[in-house]
Amino acid sequence: MSTTRRTLLGAALGGAAGAAVGIPATATAAHAASWQLKWSPSASGDKLGAFETIEDDRADSHPAGRPHIFATGDNWRFNMHTVDRDTSTDRQRQEVTGLRTSAGSYLKWTAGQTWRLTYSMYIPSSLKATTTFTHIMQMKQPGTGTSPIVVQSLRRVNGVQTIELKLAIDDILIGRTDLDPLHDKWTDVDFQIKVGDGTSGSVRWILKSGSTT
Repeated sequence: MSTTRRTLLGAALGGAAGAAVGIPATATAAHAASWQLKWSPSASGDKLGAFETIEDDRADSHPAGRPHIFATGDNWRFNMHTVDRDTSTDRQRQEVTGLRTSAGSYLKWTAGQTWRLTYSMYIPSSLKATTTFTHIMQMKQPGTGTSPIVVQSLRRVNGVQTIELKLAIDDILIGRTDLDPLHDKWTDVDFQIKVGDGTSGSVRWILKSGSTT
């Protein structure tokens, strides 16, 4: 894997490696000058301290494989072995959550705010899309027992491997594209969300691979 770009596979609640900027609730997304840089960690410097929590084999299913989540160069790498299992043994999980600033505080996303995350990810061809669920990013409210709000997933549709973004609770598909052209290369992700109920909220999702968007 390259040591000159940042990667994220399998993160939750803003566990995107790269940069996060926000617009206050009183501003509008049309005013680009209103964006404020809130989070721009470095894997080589911040390491796993860039995140609020680390869930590395929380079921202790494969101690010999640790660490499954670690910084290497200026990337964060997530390893998933075929023997790894979560506490629910029908699934696997290696996950980081939350955005921790250099001051040690955690970023909170509140109603009316607009947040934008930009990062690069590398998906090896060994990570396949499935017909059930393979989430490589999800957003949830803090606390136990909450359901995912937004999920970025690798899903097999009619025999075709795809990557998609959905609003999970209402099963609303935001976008979907073929996964095969994105395997074994870096893909830039631009994810923007306005926090709000119903039509007061919004989501934008852009993938770019080379010159293709």
